[in-house]
Amino acid sequence: MRIVRETDNLYRLTRLGMFNCFLLKEGKEFTLIDSNLPGSAKAILSAAASLGSSITRILLTHAHFDHVGSLDALAGGLPHAEISMSAREARFLRGDFSLDPGETGKPLFGFKRARTQIKRYLNDGDQAGSLHVVSCAGHTPGHVAFLDVRDNSLIAGDSFITQKGVIAAGVYSFFFPMPAWFSWNCALAAISAAKLSALKPSLLAVGHGPCVSSPSAAMERAVHLAFQQHPPPS
Repeated sequence: MRIVRETDNLYRLTRLGMFNCFLLKEGKEFTLIDSNLPGSAKAILSAAASLGSSITRILLTHAHFDHVGSLDALAGGLPHAEISMSAREARFLRGDFSLDPGETGKPLFGFKRARTQIKRYLNDGDQAGSLHVVSCAGHTPGHVAFLDVRDNSLIAGDSFITQKGVIAAGVYSFFFPMPAWFSWNCALAAISAAKLSALKPSLLAVGHGPCVSSPSAAMERAVHLAFQQHPPPS
């Protein structure tokens, strides 16, 4: 697993060249954002140890298999870690794919069940350490992003990808992870991309692709394209 230091506090951990999770320094401890593919726990724990800290908090942007794949293994090795995600998204870990009233989208797929109990449910505007929680449904119904209030770095999960430029979730593109194919509600994803773009982050960190410094112009272009393909309801 490749380790890249992105800011004073943020480290990107990349597996197989395209699957990211992140370690965020909080004082003498780490918060882990997402758990990567199944089989990643040992490498994640080794990365934290090599950087001189232990993981005390796990935050999950959403429940797709490449973001919660190693959750059970990590929870077993970190029994005292606080594990958090949105209540809406946590249902997928239990195999509950029912929709709430008013929710519409493509058939839900790509999720992975987990035995781990979520210890804290996250809502829009909550604070988790130095991270401000931002609800950004669309890629999945309960997707969230995290904004570091110390330096305005944004950890956006799969709301954007950056493998071939900055692209919003839901936009048609024919390379993996195919943001339109894997996004549940593309029109809602475009609205959420605009919400995240309005935060004017100093750094954009995503689940697939390199981090982007000073990403505002690129995010605005991505949002414009997303609304061209998926106009907001009138």
